[in-house]
Amino acid sequence: MKNKSLLMLIALFVFAGTGMAQTSDFSEKISIGVKAGANISNVYDTQGDEFDADAKLGFAAGAFVQIPLGRFLGFHPEILFSQKGYQGSGSILGSDYNYTRTTNFIDVPLLIALKASPFVTFLVGPQYSYLVSQKYYLHTALGDVTEEEHFENENLLKNTLSVTGGFDINLSSIVIGARAGWDITNNKGDGTSTTPRYKNMWYQATVGYRF
Repeated sequence: MKNKSLLMLIALFVFAGTGMAQTSDFSEKISIGVKAGANISNVYDTQGDEFDADAKLGFAAGAFVQIPLGRFLGFHPEILFSQKGYQGSGSILGSDYNYTRTTNFIDVPLLIALKASPFVTFLVGPQYSYLVSQKYYLHTALGDVTEEEHFENENLLKNTLSVTGGFDINLSSIVIGARAGWDITNNKGDGTSTTPRYKNMWYQATVGYRF
């Protein structure tokens, strides 16, 4: 990825977690891990129901750090490559068409963890998302159209603020996670923000391994 600021963020994230993970009990130590899975995503129109799309399946993968803040609380930051978007179909003048929009993000959830039991952890918190690229595909009887755009944003303040939450099932080193998330605002990077009309919403399922 060409975004140098995001590469530095990933490196600091991994090295910090590696340097502090020392003991063997996952409930009492700082541990790091990797995870992968899928998103089911869509967008919705905050001003009404004029926009109607279908959910789309996408890929999600990355790393996480689990930092205990006591017996029942913890801080779980993550950094993920996350595909979102939507798809749909219709008909114009008797001619069918279908389309797909795929948006690739670097997601950084900053989650507070509530350890309900050794096996179940509930999580909630803000998430910052950085748009890396997007691709639009349209299929019609007359042919196919593909448009792809890549972004090189060095300003980490230019992000989308979301809220996400869910739970983890902890099976020793294996962590099975489920999340749901919704966009809130876009940060313009100059001290101001906007509320986008079309917002992402997604459900995520992952399987991870912690070291």
